[in-house]
Amino acid sequence: MKPVWPLTLYYDGDCPLCAREIRLLRQHAAGSDRLTLIDISLPPFEASAIGVTQQALQDLLHARFADGQWVTGLDATLWSWRAAGLGRWAAPLTWKPLRPLFELGYRLFCLARPHLNWLPHPDGAKRCAIKPGTNGKRDC
Repeated sequence: MKPVWPLTLYYDGDCPLCAREIRLLRQHAAGSDRLTLIDISLPPFEASAIGVTQQALQDLLHARFADGQWVTGLDATLWSWRAAGLGRWAAPLTWKPLRPLFELGYRLFCLARPHLNWLPHPDGAKRCAIKPGTNGKRDC
C-alpha cells in the first residue's frame, strides 16, 4: 500500500494509555505534515461528520489517509507510527508469524481499555466522564 499523507488518527484523549502514546507520536511528528491527531473525546468532534459512529471509534482505533482510505486497529497503530517517523519501532507489527499474537493482544487491550481510567493521565489532570442526562456535569 502506498500511503497518501497526511494520516488522520482519531484517538480517545480521555484514555490515559492512549494519551501517552499520542504524546509520543506528537513529539516525533512535530514539524511534519504526515500526521494529524483528532481527539474524539473533545467537543465539537462529531463522529457522524466522518461517517463513523462514536462507539466504533471508542471500540477500535481508526485512521484515515488523505485519499479517504481507512485503517483500523493494529494497522492504524502501524501507520500512525510510520507517519510520526517511528516506523522501525512498529515494524514487528508487520511480521506475519507474530501478527496473530499482536492481534490478540490488541483485542484484549480494547476490552480492558474502558476500565483503565484509574491510571494517571499524562497531562496531570484527573479526567472525568460526563454523566448522562446532567447537562455536562462530570462524574469524578
